[in-house]
Amino acid sequence: MSITKRLWLGLGALLAASFAVMLWLGVDLIQTKPPIPDRVVAANGQVLYTKDDIQKGQQVWQSIGGQQLGSVWGHGALIAPDWSADWLHREIVAMLELQARADTGQSYDSMDETDKARTQAAIKPLMRKNTYDAAKNEIVVSNQRAQAISVVAAHYESLFSNDPATRDLREAYAMREDTLPNADSRRAMTGFFFWAAWAAGTDRPGYENRTYTNNWPYEPLIGNRPTSDNFIWSVFSILFMIGGIGLLAWHYAAYHGKEALPTPPAKDPLQGIVITPSMKATAKYFWVVVALFLCQILLGATTAHYQVEGQEAYGFAISEILPYSLTRTWHTQLAVLWIATAWLATGLYIAPAVSGHEPKYQRLGVNFLFVCLLIIVVGSFVGQWFAVMQKMDIKYNFWFGHQGWEYVDIGRFWQAFLFIGLLLWLLLMGRSLWPALKRKDEMSSIVGLLFLSTVAIALFYGAGLMWGEKTHMSVVDYWRWWVVHLWVEGFFEVFAVAVLSFLFVKLGLIRGKSATINVLFATIVYMAGGVLGMFHHLYFSGTTTAAVALGASFSALEVVPLALIGLEAYETWSHSRATPWMERYRWPVMFFLAVSFWNLVGAGLFGFLINTPIALYYMQGLNLTPLHGHTALFGVYGMLGIGLMLFCLRGLRPQVQWPAGLLRGAFWCFNIGLALMALLTLLPMGVLQLNAALENGYWFARSAEFMNRPIIDMLVWMRMPGDMVFATGAILLALFVAMKWLKPKLDAN
Repeated sequence: MSITKRLWLGLGALLAASFAVMLWLGVDLIQTKPPIPDRVVAANGQVLYTKDDIQKGQQVWQSIGGQQLGSVWGHGALIAPDWSADWLHREIVAMLELQARADTGQSYDSMDETDKARTQAAIKPLMRKNTYDAAKNEIVVSNQRAQAISVVAAHYESLFSNDPATRDLREAYAMREDTLPNADSRRAMTGFFFWAAWAAGTDRPGYENRTYTNNWPYEPLIGNRPTSDNFIWSVFSILFMIGGIGLLAWHYAAYHGKEALPTPPAKDPLQGIVITPSMKATAKYFWVVVALFLCQILLGATTAHYQVEGQEAYGFAISEILPYSLTRTWHTQLAVLWIATAWLATGLYIAPAVSGHEPKYQRLGVNFLFVCLLIIVVGSFVGQWFAVMQKMDIKYNFWFGHQGWEYVDIGRFWQAFLFIGLLLWLLLMGRSLWPALKRKDEMSSIVGLLFLSTVAIALFYGAGLMWGEKTHMSVVDYWRWWVVHLWVEGFFEVFAVAVLSFLFVKLGLIRGKSATINVLFATIVYMAGGVLGMFHHLYFSGTTTAAVALGASFSALEVVPLALIGLEAYETWSHSRATPWMERYRWPVMFFLAVSFWNLVGAGLFGFLINTPIALYYMQGLNLTPLHGHTALFGVYGMLGIGLMLFCLRGLRPQVQWPAGLLRGAFWCFNIGLALMALLTLLPMGVLQLNAALENGYWFARSAEFMNRPIIDMLVWMRMPGDMVFATGAILLALFVAMKWLKPKLDAN
């Protein structure tokens, strides 16, 4: 049996086993998720909340931006509090006050340390004891706790209105005035916040001192501390990473680079590719990529500025027109959209080049898909504005407004429309690649992997359609990470590796056989950790120990292929110097080199910083999370998208001169700007928050009291140099793309 065939069988077996475990853990999550009761009642019979209240509260929370305005269970935005942690702490404080007055007649704050400890010991079992009655499907709380719940609920009902008493807090949280004009909606949302906090502070049945969220958040007042599993599986995670790196290093030493590289051709082979009508039609996609990228940067600057002025931007009451939750929604959404558009357009450009075949009506399909993408972007953004501004009835929000789940925020109608668009993209890719798929040559496996990644990209976005309007939050999170982790971080990665391998083989820089083996091996290594590693996002989302164990173990393997990223970078650099005509591809290759660097730093170092259960327990939802997110999302996927775009533009306008100065400036501005953003703001702010969480509890690290400190304001302003350098790079890139069509200078060569 050939090496290629064995690798294909190994990849198939790996994926089959991985997804079988994924589905098994999904079933386990559905069976063990925190229950939503029919009623929450006090001991005296008073009904505090019903199931309808809790579910409607979730819908209301989603309609105002959901995870784009604060967070729940650690997932979401960073300026406002984590509502589950904040509610839990406020409820504990209210309980302590009520208990202190009942026992001593004085306030809790006026007590000495001994009496405070006694009071804490008295309320801890009242908070942690699970009083859920499965037979009646109801939660019973003490009369004292019911009183504490009403105190906290009153605070939130005031906060989400236009009550002057909480105006300063709204400004600190970057919330617009009268965020929720409807009083019934505000009350329902307090039911959802109570339930999320209850799940985070109540022991799971059958487990001692372990809540439904594995004791997250850190809340020492009721003994919410890391579980033993957090420590144990963090250690195993590190061991798995070290072992995986050792095995990969052995493989490289034993097998990699043993075959001599081919002699590069005398002329650029890609210059002989016939540019078909459908390939020419992809040009407009890249114009949109640049436009969306510029919009994303502008919205990112606006979103960051909210952190220092709250409701304004340089004195303008911008929150009344574009609230924080909306600018952050569009900022994160545009990041995925422009990167995905660059990759989809690359596929449409590459497919006819791979096969040498232009199917009938292919150009029409490419143009039709382009129009569909524009409609989806504009339609979904308009719907989200109406939702967040509370100008859309809640019964329409799920379908046309704001779903409230980070990175999959668009309404279900637009989500389904995009899924259909991806199926159309799959059809266009498949019919173009079909002749190449039927050929049996040294490139067939690369083409096959390219096509299979295309199938996965199209179909796995469908995971975003697996939840409904009132689906339990744990279940939504499970399927949401299928999209965010597997779709964006998984199969797009395989697609990119296959495309790059095809390009280097086509350029004559590596042999097809060795490229095939390397691509399949790299895919196996990446998928070994990349699929089940998804569960590191779900440590504290209502999962059991099995998810923590598997998530910790396999997410550590995600770091393994990054350990030897320097070899990949060296090989890429060697390709760029293999022959004089490779100078034509200098800047696409430079962006691929940047991908290798940020893969190591952003995905590797900053990713593993927050990856283990014990680390993420304290760091989830702090600024160390976007430190990894920014450097990995743009540094890896954004840089790769730009590099692929430049490769396509080189082919679309082969005789046009490249203003090297613009690309040189853009390249270094992107890298320097991203580094400044990470090192001057996100890293130091995250470390300060981590220290605050360790000393006082997670709630404090996200509180207005901590986030309004002068040093935090200074660190936010320190983003400006990096942001300005980065934005300059985007402008230079836009000028470069424009100059290829507006008065282009022809290459003398």
